[in-house]
Amino acid sequence: MLTLLHHTDGTPFRDLNHNGTMEPYEDRRLPVEERVEDLLGRMTLAEKAALMLHGRMLPGDRGPFPSGERLITEHGLTAFAMMAVPDARTMALWNNHVQDLAAAERLGIPVTLASDPRHGTSANPLTAASGGGFSLGPEPIGLAATDDPALVEEYAALIGRELRAVGIRLAIHPMADLATEPRWARISGTFGEDADRASRTIAAYIRGLQGERIGPDSVACMTKHFPGGGPQFRGEDSHFAAGRRLVYPGGAFEQHLRPFEAAFAVGTAQIMPAYAIPSGAGLAEVGANFNHDVITGLLRGRYGFDGVVCTDFNAITGMDVPGLVTLPPRHWGVEELSVTEQVVLTLDAGADQLGGETDPELILAAVRSGAVGEARIDESVRRILRDKFRLGLFDDPYVDPDAAADLVGAAAGRELGRRVQSRSLVHLAGAPAAGTRLYVEGVDPAVAARYGTVVERPEDADLAVVRIAAPYETREGFLEPFFHSGSLEYAPEEVARLNALAAAAPTAFAVHLDRPAVLTPLAPHAALLVGEFGATDDLVLDAVLGRTPMSGVLPFDLPRSDAAVEAAREDVPFDTEDPLFRCGHPAGR
Repeated sequence: MLTLLHHTDGTPFRDLNHNGTMEPYEDRRLPVEERVEDLLGRMTLAEKAALMLHGRMLPGDRGPFPSGERLITEHGLTAFAMMAVPDARTMALWNNHVQDLAAAERLGIPVTLASDPRHGTSANPLTAASGGGFSLGPEPIGLAATDDPALVEEYAALIGRELRAVGIRLAIHPMADLATEPRWARISGTFGEDADRASRTIAAYIRGLQGERIGPDSVACMTKHFPGGGPQFRGEDSHFAAGRRLVYPGGAFEQHLRPFEAAFAVGTAQIMPAYAIPSGAGLAEVGANFNHDVITGLLRGRYGFDGVVCTDFNAITGMDVPGLVTLPPRHWGVEELSVTEQVVLTLDAGADQLGGETDPELILAAVRSGAVGEARIDESVRRILRDKFRLGLFDDPYVDPDAAADLVGAAAGRELGRRVQSRSLVHLAGAPAAGTRLYVEGVDPAVAARYGTVVERPEDADLAVVRIAAPYETREGFLEPFFHSGSLEYAPEEVARLNALAAAAPTAFAVHLDRPAVLTPLAPHAALLVGEFGATDDLVLDAVLGRTPMSGVLPFDLPRSDAAVEAAREDVPFDTEDPLFRCGHPAGR
């Protein structure tokens, strides 16, 4: 709970170091830089090392991950990515609990709670999550499909209010990666293939979360994955060894920097580098987390970025999930180095925080080796402390659980989320149709029953409404199934089944485009073809039946075939030959 003392002149302050005196770092009237320098001078090397780690946490310390409480009280960590968010009240109470734990430590440095996106429908344990009762919109790619920066900023501001209400003050998003390789599994988290549209969208999104400048009403953004994670070799994701390289066969490296430039222009607080090696770009052939050319040369040098750089998570030591799986590190290009050498390389590259790491000994060993001086540690600690001060966490890190319960998922927020979902729907081909006898697949029959009589067979329907996922290859492993990769073509037997259905009744196909899909064999048989990026059944039915217009635009090309994708260059936008539908369809990009 927030406890204040009063200085001799009446100024209220939090007695964070428990000495009854208002120290400069406790004085909210002083400039941030003065407060940072005062606190930095009081910190031990071990406390600095702990500040440079960004762990993971589950509310209530449930589940297989290390206890967040112990990481605060025994290791001194003060930054955590939330792996799950329960209901708003419980999450707000957990924030207040961990802030109490941090306040009891020697210097009372507050905790920064962070999160991957939570306002969409995805459920990937390493990239995005749903739950928590938030006001759901489409996936980020759907925000780009609205092609409406004002709407995106309005919705991002709502995301920020809901995250702040439960104590989450750092967004590990947005993704500034360009979706130039159609097979990549993470396209749904991007703002698409068009650098102009992606830049407009990312600027609006960051403004919505952070405001015009970072302050107590902000959620800081950690924009990722610098210098652009889109051109993955053959579309394989960098969480796995097959995706260890970014490639530039078309020489389009500079194109992938443009959305980041838009993020810098609106003041993104933090940056996360990519796991993958920027191969053939004239930079060091090591993963971006370890890459001096990328972080110091390009990010800090060319762009003058002086915010926090946090590595992508568990690049150095991997992650052990007891009883489930041990995930290897993603230390692409430096596998032969020792752990200490990898940490030294990361710090020399210019990174400030080690994402996913929880052992301060990683930093301390690098200093003891003689390869890293304490002055270099201080550079990173200054940046990390600066954001905590700017966000107002030193002055009041607590939230109101009752207010959180009232705000998160309130009617107005849910309605805004639904409006964004509806605005993201893309009319690909065909025409909306009336129907009173409905056959449905992938649609809740109880919802469909509000629109007509639901029948068991397509032959008995005057309209079939079929929601289908974009195709992907099923892969083995603990995490691989969450990353939709490989072929963009439906299996021949599925094509035959869907076309037979379309022959039995006029059929509207609504395709969930978490990445592009080859719709060539379906399009001629569909009465209506809709692209969606996360929308409720009733919104899809409203669009299919012509009750609401579809104003969204495609945020990427839909290729005509896998062969066209194979022949295209991973880094070049709009490079598949003769796509079935172009980016910007139906309005034209």
